[in-house]
Amino acid sequence: MDPILAGLSRSLPQAKTVEQLTRPLLDMLGSVTGLESTYLTEIDLKADLQHVRYARNVGDLQIPEGLSVPWSDTLCKRALEDGRMCTSDVANCWPDSEAARQLGIQTYVSAPVRTDEGQLLGTLCAASARQLQLAPPAESVLKLFSNVIANFLQREMLMEQLHSANVQLMSYAMTDPLTGLPNRRALYEELERLEQRALREGGSVLVGVIDLDGFKGINDTYGHQQGDVFLQEIARRVAAALRTSDMLGRIGGDEFVLVGPGPELDRMDATAGAAAQRGDAMEAARSLEERATAATAGRYQLGDAVVSYEGASVGVVAVDPRGLDAEAAVRLADARMYEIKRARKGARTIH
Repeated sequence: MDPILAGLSRSLPQAKTVEQLTRPLLDMLGSVTGLESTYLTEIDLKADLQHVRYARNVGDLQIPEGLSVPWSDTLCKRALEDGRMCTSDVANCWPDSEAARQLGIQTYVSAPVRTDEGQLLGTLCAASARQLQLAPPAESVLKLFSNVIANFLQREMLMEQLHSANVQLMSYAMTDPLTGLPNRRALYEELERLEQRALREGGSVLVGVIDLDGFKGINDTYGHQQGDVFLQEIARRVAAALRTSDMLGRIGGDEFVLVGPGPELDRMDATAGAAAQRGDAMEAARSLEERATAATAGRYQLGDAVVSYEGASVGVVAVDPRGLDAEAAVRLADARMYEIKRARKGARTIH
């Protein structure tokens, strides 16, 4: 066992992946068992499949990597059910295995790869097309290697779970739970990123504020639950109307903010940070403003009622990012939105 332990001591510290761990173990397992094929499988019990993940082949028997066979037909399943690790007469021991017959396996040994809780992850196997007697330490080495791989896989699974949990926590921290849109924090981070890009490239940043006129009346008339449905549908419709480079976020209540890259500025104001309202920049702002406004107008199914909504007040500006932080950019868009709101209110009064 000393050479095996020496090999493990060299392989384990260097292994960063399952493959880097497994391939040296398969070589050592081949040396100990004298069998020409050694391989690690993974088992998908739900799909009833066993996959050969890594394999080492040095003789006539070839166990191909990537091979998938029905789990119910495998020698591994039969060995686990029978409590038998090895046999040198597969044909007589398990004559009903079509997979073994097709591969030509005569001698076979395997050990399950399980978690500490007993979950079956796969098997570590060795096989030959000849009838061979296994050396006495073969089973012990196989069990040792399967435990080493199981511990490594468990660590890998734990790291994946931790990463997934961190991603989920970050998503929660950056997402509005009602609409699924980016929240204030995510939106302002994106706005700052767009401003830095615009500074480098000499462009502008489009910033818009959307205020849902009449939303309080919808809540009062149809209830807060249907008010939430209305907000969700507004979010869906506006998001669908934007460019892929734009971001729509909800910053609270019935207020939404959208940001996106704007065209190059054709005029740089003497006062850094002033809204650029000429040429392509102004045209881009008005175009986005109109698209967002049109997206909010329409009929909404709120419970049993169908509500005709005239649309939100939307103000969009193209800003010169020099000396302008995210808060100041949103204030400019907010001022533009209130201009629109007053104009709409005045128009309704005249009519």
